[in-house]
This record gives sequence, structure tokens and C-alpha cells, in this order.
Amino acid sequence: MNTEILEEIKKDFKGDVENSEEILKKYSRDASLFEIKPKLVLFPKSSSDVQNAVKWLNKNKEKEPSLSITARSAGTDMSGGPLNDSVIIDFTRYMNKIIEVKDDYGIVEPGCFYRDFDKATRKIGKIMPTYTASREICAVGGMVANNAGGEKSIKYGKTENHLKKLKVVFSDGNEYELRPMTISELEQKISENNFEGNLYKKLFDLIKENYDEIMSAKPDVSKNSSGYYLWNVYDKDNQTFDLCRLIAGSQGTLGIVTEITFNLTPIAKYSNLLVVFLPSLEKVSELVTRILPYKPESLETYDDKSMILAVRFFFDFFKQLGFWGALKLGFQFIPETFMVLSGGVPKLILMIEFSGNTEEEVISKLTEVRDHLTDFHFKMHIAKNSNEAEKYWDIRHESFNLLRKHVHGKRTAPFIDDLIVKPEFLPEFLPRIKAILDEYKLDYTVQGHLGNGNFHIIPLMDLDSPFTSDAILEISKKVYSIVKKYKGSNSAEHNDGIIRTPYLLEQFGERVNKLFAETKNIFDPKNIFNPNKKVGGTFDDIKKWMIKKN
Repeated sequence: MNTEILEEIKKDFKGDVENSEEILKKYSRDASLFEIKPKLVLFPKSSSDVQNAVKWLNKNKEKEPSLSITARSAGTDMSGGPLNDSVIIDFTRYMNKIIEVKDDYGIVEPGCFYRDFDKATRKIGKIMPTYTASREICAVGGMVANNAGGEKSIKYGKTENHLKKLKVVFSDGNEYELRPMTISELEQKISENNFEGNLYKKLFDLIKENYDEIMSAKPDVSKNSSGYYLWNVYDKDNQTFDLCRLIAGSQGTLGIVTEITFNLTPIAKYSNLLVVFLPSLEKVSELVTRILPYKPESLETYDDKSMILAVRFFFDFFKQLGFWGALKLGFQFIPETFMVLSGGVPKLILMIEFSGNTEEEVISKLTEVRDHLTDFHFKMHIAKNSNEAEKYWDIRHESFNLLRKHVHGKRTAPFIDDLIVKPEFLPEFLPRIKAILDEYKLDYTVQGHLGNGNFHIIPLMDLDSPFTSDAILEISKKVYSIVKKYKGSNSAEHNDGIIRTPYLLEQFGERVNKLFAETKNIFDPKNIFNPNKKVGGTFDDIKKWMIKKN
């Protein structure tokens, strides 16, 4: 980076400006398959720093056309979303505060770790319920950027459903507050004829002029993190307009979020599981259809490989739980051990969770659902207590880590890690996906949010091999073509990033991708915000930036 340009940012930027080799190396990676070395990392102390950084970029973009800026929080993204070869702006060092927690909302900065926000909201009996499996290490800025979801999304939706307000720095270098507005409020905003008003006008015109095409492009699934959510911005029936619904899931490509106001949800006092063991996939869609009307808190699943791993490497739990914790868990594992030894391992294990304000209410609901499913003749079991319920959650959460640890010479390869189709298609869909993976002789487990038809499949692959990048592209093409046949989405929660942006053309078609590009241009005409994510990413990018070693 030009020395003069570098010195200029230091004048008005109150936070830290760093470009040591140690820092640049650290920010070259996230949880994805990619490694991209930035030139500079900024640690803002306030929104003013973010605004000054964007203005600095705008001023110097002509001198140095490669200048761009990518927002980053905890770096747990699996798509390559927070990676960039120019400037990274990290919020976790300073802009990590919980500003306010009230009865029905909480205000936080993007660098706040979810675990800290969760502790604060639980003190008043509330929760922001769209947490991910990485909730102990992820930050809220990334949750908004990816429009995160998790095990409770079947009941509570995704992050976009819990946004009350956002503060965002747009490409003019100023901060704006976004919230849902009526059409009359939108018209008033447009009439102001300033940067913000013009932005609203251009986007509203684009959506109105292409409304039918945009609405038909929406994936036919209950959750989606692919593309720009143009279909969610303008609610024609209720005559509302909400830019928060577009910024959520945009991976920092339209602006930089500086403050988030979340709506909060009351925490139920009790919860428990009904576990169902499926000997085959044949009845899975019918089973889900029976369960959903009861409105479960969660409807999760893992496959036979996950259970076998948990039993086979049970002693790994000692390191995490300690002797007595693991001993308790060991007694709980006895039935699963007999299943594995006898060859009677089910193809899928379903975890149906209900919650309520009394234990009796929860048990009554679980019993009602169990009785309604008896004609399937599946083995079913209501967890006796929280320890037994935790066993199933441990298998769901830890089986992939066990696979990664015990298969040597390979590493995690998240590239088809977030598929979603309607649950009714699963008996056909899952075997077809597994057949592709088995064709390439890959080690993998299948876990996911069965109630949504969303599966996380992360194979282990040898990144030392020169053939791996080609295999990843081949497998992705085959898998995503099947997803498209079932009108699903390539990503339900994890977003596009580097790994999936090139597949948006096949997923949404040329015309809708042109609308995505027009949207990007409305918000970011100089392409300074996180380039080549959502728009402009190529298959060459995937091969160029992929890690070449395990």
C-alpha cells in the first residue's frame, strides 16, 4: 500500500492501524477453505472511525483502484466472507460493547460476542434465539452479515426476523439508521433528495419495476442466505419497506453495520426431547409433516455415521467433560453402544425439542407427539432428564469434530455445508447427495435442521492433493444442480462468500443476478465494500485463494 495513503488514514482514525506480518497472517484466515493476505487491518474505536475509514477509501480509490474494505468480527465464517486482499476492519477489539438491554430489545456493537450478549439478556429472562452452533465463539456482527440461523430457527426464524434497527455506514461515509417504515415514511425520505433519499428511491424503483420477477426468484424454502433478499424489502400487502431485511445477509457488501438493535424473546423455563430412530429415509418427509403442526422448539437430526463416531471415540468426551461428567454420559451411552455392536444403528436420529413454562406442559406435549407417531413403528424415547437430553445434543454438536480429529492427513472442507430443500423432498434428495459424495470416497457426516430441510455436510479432504480444488468444483456443480431441481437454496444460513458466489448465476439465473449487480451498484458504485462476494466472484477466485495444505 502507498505510504502516503497509509499515513493519511492514521491522522483521523482514533483506533489502531496495523500491518505487521503477525496481524496480516492472522487476518488471512477464517473458518473457510481460503487464505487471503490483507494489506492493512483497522480496529475502530467508534462509528466515527468507520466513517473516516470509508471516506479515506473514497478519496484514494482513484489513486489505488485495488482499495476496498471488508468488515470482520469473530472470523468464524465458513464461506470466506470476511477475507480480502486490501483492508480489513475488525470490530472485536473495541466496538464490542453491550450498549443497552431492556425488556424487549438489546442494543449492541457488531464486535460483541454472542455469548456475552446472551448472558446479559438471560439475566432478564430473554434471549436472541437465532444463535448458531458456534455461539460460544461467534460475534453478532457476523450473525447479521450472514443472516445466521440455528437449531431454534424452525420456531423463531433467522436473524433478519429479530432486527429492530440497524446503524450502517454507507458508501458516502456517513452513518444512517435503518428500521421498518411505512410507504408514506418512505416517500417522505425519498423527497429529501439527498444521498439517503436517492438510495431509497433507486432501490424502491428497482424492486417495483421487477417485482414479479423478484418474488418468483425467492427460493421455495423456509430459510435462505443466498443472493440479495430483494423479495424481503418491500411488503406490498402491508405497505412497508425495510432495508434491515436487505442488509441482513449481505455480508458487508452494501455497507458496514456499526450498531444493532435486536428484538428479544422470553426464555421458556423447561425443555426436553423426544428422540426418534429412523431405520431408513423412506418416511422422513411424512414424519416431519406430522411433527411440524405441534410447533417444536427444535427439530434436529444426525446420521448413523455420527452415532458410530460418538460411540467409537467416546473417551474423547472425558477431555471436555471431566471424569464425573463423562462417567455420567457413559451410562447414558449404553443403549447406543448396543445398537452399534448389534448393527442396528438407525439411518437418522431425530431430536424433537419442546419447551414450556412447566415441566408437566413439556412432557404432555412430548407424549402427545409420541402417541401421534406410533403408527410409524419407529423406536422412540422421551429423555428422562437434562443429562440424557444433553447426550443427544453432544453427539449432534461434537461428532464432526471427532471425525476431523481421527481422520489423519485431511482437513475440513466446507463447500456444500449448508444445503436446503423442502423436507418433503428429503427421501429422494439425501440419497442423491450421498451418492455423489460416496462416488468420490469422501469421509463425512450428515447433521442438520430437519424441520427446515437444511443439512450441514462438511467432508474431509486432502488439500495437499493438486486434484482437490477440481474435485470441489465438480462436486459442488453436481450437488447444486440437484438443489436447483428441488427449488432449494445453496445456503440456508452460512451465506455465499467466495465459495458460493460463482454458483448464484445457476441458482437464480442471469436476469436476477443482473438485479443483484444493480443493487450492489446502487449502494456501492465504487465497489469498496467487500468485493467479489454476492456479485463478481468467479470460479478462478475459488481456485486462486484455496488453501493448498492440510
